[in-house]
Formats: sequence, C-alpha cells, structure tokens
Amino acid sequence: MRPSPETPAPGQESVWAYPRPARAELSPAHVVIVHAGLVLAETRAAVRTLETSHPPSYYFPPSDIAPGCLRRAVGGSFCEWKGQAVYWDVVIGDRVLPRVGWSYPDPTAPFAILRDHVAFYAAPFDRCSVDGETVVPQAGGFYGGWITSRLAGPFKGVPGSQGW
Repeated sequence: MRPSPETPAPGQESVWAYPRPARAELSPAHVVIVHAGLVLAETRAAVRTLETSHPPSYYFPPSDIAPGCLRRAVGGSFCEWKGQAVYWDVVIGDRVLPRVGWSYPDPTAPFAILRDHVAFYAAPFDRCSVDGETVVPQAGGFYGGWITSRLAGPFKGVPGSQGW
C-alpha cells in the first residue's frame, strides 16, 4: 500500500516526485563524511541517485576520498537499474568499518556516471553532512539514503514500507 506523501514545504523536494526507475545526476552540494577525527570524503562533485520514496544516495569521486582508507570487501549485490555492486570496508588506523561503502565498477549505460564513484551508508560514521547539515540515515539495513530537512517523505525503509 502506497503511503500518503508529505506536502513539501518551500525549498523541499518530495521523494515521491523522484523517478522510478531511478536516475543519477550531478550534485553541486558540499557533501562530507567525518569519522574518528578524519575527513574521510569531501566533495562538491558528487553524483546523487534519486528513486521514488528514497532519500538520495551520494557517490563520491575517488579523488575526493582520503587515500588508503578503502579496502575491497567480500561479496556484492545486484541492482536492477545500476548493475552489479561491489562493497568497500573503510579502514582508519586499526579501525575497520566493514561493508560501509559500495560502487558500480561497470554500471549499466544509464548509470555510467557512477563508474568508480563510491557511496557510503551514513549510520556508521561520526558525521555525514550535505551543505553543512548533518544527515539522518535512511532506515533499514539495506538502504543508503541520506535524509536532510530539504526532503519531504515518508521514506522507504521504515517498518511496513517493504511493499512501497
């Protein structure tokens, strides 16, 4: 059952106006991940993916991720639109955050812009932000969206949203 979309306030985007199938687009937002005192990733050249009922996921160009912090993780997953994903551990000193990032080394043609970019779940990190605002992680262990006050929901991932 589809929920009732919230009415967006001025300056907000409704995730219910996002497309299905999903799309990827360049984002001019200042997107930052900080953990254990390190700026893990910072960019103004992110690619965000938009899909109905989901907050955006932000993909960082490899040049904007701290060198030596990514280690290929075991396993992967498949997205019907983007293709085969691989996962990444983040390693900071002796700390390992397992499978907190993902990428598409050979994305489908409509998502070619994602090639070699890495997205991250927000929950494992000390702070993830978009244009200075700390994000709220999308609910549900599988989803990687970043929620800000600029979005109107409700957002997929909460209990009862499996069929959305």
